[in-house]
Amino acid sequence: MSVRGDGKGLIGHAGATLLRKCADQTGLTGALGGVFARLGGSVVWDRGVVLVQLAVAIALGATSMRQIALLSHQEQLFGRPPSDSTVRRTLEPVGTSEQLQVRIARARARVRRHVWRLVAATETGFPWLSVAGKVLTGWIVIDLDATLITAHSGKQGASATFKKGYGFHPLAAWCAQTQECLAMLLRTGSAGSNTVTDHVRVLTEAIAQVPDVFRAKLWIRIDGAGATHDLVEHMKGLNTTRRTVRFTVGWKITDTDETAIAKLPETAWQAAVRQDGEVHEHAQVAELTGLDARAQLWGVRLLVRRVRPSARDAAQLTDLEKRTGFKYAIIATNLGPRGLRGIGGSHQLAFIDAVHRDHAEVEDRVRCNKAMGLRNLPSKTWNVNVGWVLACNLAADLDAWTRLLGLHDDPELARAEPQTLRYCLWHLPARLVTHARRRIVKISATWPWKHAFLTCWQRLCALPAPT
Repeated sequence: MSVRGDGKGLIGHAGATLLRKCADQTGLTGALGGVFARLGGSVVWDRGVVLVQLAVAIALGATSMRQIALLSHQEQLFGRPPSDSTVRRTLEPVGTSEQLQVRIARARARVRRHVWRLVAATETGFPWLSVAGKVLTGWIVIDLDATLITAHSGKQGASATFKKGYGFHPLAAWCAQTQECLAMLLRTGSAGSNTVTDHVRVLTEAIAQVPDVFRAKLWIRIDGAGATHDLVEHMKGLNTTRRTVRFTVGWKITDTDETAIAKLPETAWQAAVRQDGEVHEHAQVAELTGLDARAQLWGVRLLVRRVRPSARDAAQLTDLEKRTGFKYAIIATNLGPRGLRGIGGSHQLAFIDAVHRDHAEVEDRVRCNKAMGLRNLPSKTWNVNVGWVLACNLAADLDAWTRLLGLHDDPELARAEPQTLRYCLWHLPARLVTHARRRIVKISATWPWKHAFLTCWQRLCALPAPT
């Protein structure tokens, strides 16, 4: 066997055709192009196309602006790819202009409204969240969480983090049903974990991304960083005559809370349930609201959960936990004892506890977003990195929309993570041939995921244009 580098008509990463087709058919490319057209600038490059091309490259695995050259061997499909300097000139205004960020957010919201309408019309329908054996039909679940991005060199905005690292501390919101990142705020590494203004801003931007017809019922889940009085009051104030907002947040246990827990009789404890609805043998939950003075002060309902501590928890147990042999955790919620209308059993403590514990899946969303270019910010300039974060979120959107619209009935790929999709679809090799003035991409007849690729392409081509 010998190896030569003179092949012609070959395409690597043929899955880029699916991602770019999704962007074009859903109207994302045109919407972004319209936003940047208002700025004037280059007559050579459509900045919307540049941003979408960068998002496609990131979805394929690019980790820097220079790696958009990955698309250079697909010039016959998408045209000549932009240079890294063109990409930089496209990203920098995003971090410079708040007005541009608002316009881009509005464009994304319009496209998302169209996409969700198409997703709801598929054979499988909208992917409503299922927890503890119950389907939360009609409820959009928004998860807020922060993460850390390590900086390996001096970059504008990078600083020491609360975990004694160095880098950035962005805060983001995800839709639990569709796995989309609805909003993300890049912050310096020293940004606080429970900064109210940041949480309110991200939450507001995330809700604005939810289409109007899906915005009537919202469930917001936050970990202990959300247990601030101002944020709780803000979330309670989101309820209107046309919108119902419920939330669950983590709760830092104080001496007052432990005093209330100690007053609970053994009969107050109920068995917790797992995410599949089965009884949890080693966890119990109880209502703490009537015994805890802080519940009345904050105007929330408190639920406490107890489990047997693990070996790694031994050094952090309080006196009460050592005495009782249980480790406790509390969540605060504004969900009343009547539960959710139309969802039987949603008033039960075990159900509310299970829904909040499902918030742990946000760690998977963080990990997937980091796999989409967020593991390391490529520029030393803050404004360019803000634009890069936007491109990474666009890549995550394209990944999610392609799965929801083209692979929704494939049990293996419908909710696959980036690395799986890259292995199965995105990095698929192919040949490009021309016949009768048509370009044809040919993939291997023996590729295990050939039918999934072809079905996804056909479905994306059949999508109606946005109105």
